[in-house]
Amino acid sequence: MSLEKAFNKHLDLDGHEMPPSPASSSPSSEKKYSLATELVYTDAGDQYNASSMPIYQSATFKGEGNSYDYTRSGNPTRTHLERHMAKIMNAHRALVVSSGMAALDVITRLLKPGDEVVTGDDLYGGSNRLLKFLGTHGGIIVHHVDTTTPETVAAALSEKTAMVLLETPTNPLMKIVDIQTLSALSHKANPNAIVVVDNTMLSPYLQNPLDLGADVVYESGTKYLSGHHDVMAGVIATNSPDLGEKLYFPINASGCGLSPFDSWLLLRGVKTLAIRMEKQQQNAMAIASFLEGHGFKVRYPGLKSHPQYTLHWSQARGAGAVLSFETGSIATSERIVQAARLFGISVSFGCVNSLISMPCRMSHASIDPATRKERALPEDIIRLCIGIEDIGDLLDDLQQALVRAGAVTITQDGIEALEASAGETKQTTKLTDEP
Repeated sequence: MSLEKAFNKHLDLDGHEMPPSPASSSPSSEKKYSLATELVYTDAGDQYNASSMPIYQSATFKGEGNSYDYTRSGNPTRTHLERHMAKIMNAHRALVVSSGMAALDVITRLLKPGDEVVTGDDLYGGSNRLLKFLGTHGGIIVHHVDTTTPETVAAALSEKTAMVLLETPTNPLMKIVDIQTLSALSHKANPNAIVVVDNTMLSPYLQNPLDLGADVVYESGTKYLSGHHDVMAGVIATNSPDLGEKLYFPINASGCGLSPFDSWLLLRGVKTLAIRMEKQQQNAMAIASFLEGHGFKVRYPGLKSHPQYTLHWSQARGAGAVLSFETGSIATSERIVQAARLFGISVSFGCVNSLISMPCRMSHASIDPATRKERALPEDIIRLCIGIEDIGDLLDDLQQALVRAGAVTITQDGIEALEASAGETKQTTKLTDEP
């Protein structure tokens, strides 16, 4: 059964009848605009020419042989979002699901028992948790390696490698991965290996992994794409029609496709991605420079002191709005987090308001302490996710938090100096873990 025939007759790749798959799409306009314009421009094709795509809040559709019959399989609002996301992600096809982790779950359903996965040693806690579950219950063999070193990755690759899962920048160590080099190495080791990139940290506004050789890219739409933390969503994109259909099948089978209302919310949010990201990056650079200027070890690819500064800018158009820094003391870091006022304590990022967290207590708490130590994840590290607030207010709030926590002192000349607290490791307040 050819793929084209399957699409036309609403059959799966084995020839079985199935509900219609939302067709892959390119922009209806032949003219290609700049990304900032493409984010805003949509051609809804609504019968009443609505400026905003309507919410088709319907579980079922009447009639036979129509484009839609059941929202689990496809919905006009969701299809419009998928076509819009395919356009801005430089993809042949995009699919949207109920969360970023649901997106990774759908992707890992391409694996079968005995398959090997090569991934990073600085990995989002939720991704690590899912891979650990698959290794324990699904017969998947997972290799965690330093993905910033191509030679290390090459040593872990073989003809048994079915998937390579990458993040760049990594979270929260902000390490940079060479997508193009690792994609080439992976396909050389096994031409059928699927290179997957989690692009949540940068969004398609700043980086396009599919253009760099990746086979599949996914993002948590909860973060920068929506930008307001009022919707949970995941986006998957690929340039392979075959992979697109294989990824659609478990979405339709399990019913994890994004709801019509959440699809509408994500459509609304993504229109302001460019202007949000520009402001957030400006603020992030100012804060990173402020912290580095006062002696903290800051991890941010926008700083020239970042060891992989050149590599990052060879594949990305911006540094993003997430940074991390170390204080040398768990207790000091906890006091800073508690003392902040404008920075909300949260496990997430990508929102218009600024957030602060201690990853080892929150987003990465699902990784056991021994593994965190093995992967050189500092227990005192603080992650800042920068929003669009006034930069003066953010700097003032950060400064007062540092002073109240005893991380800095102010001299008579008004010059701040680091407090010598590197030897202090006592744990004080316990922050809320990620659910």
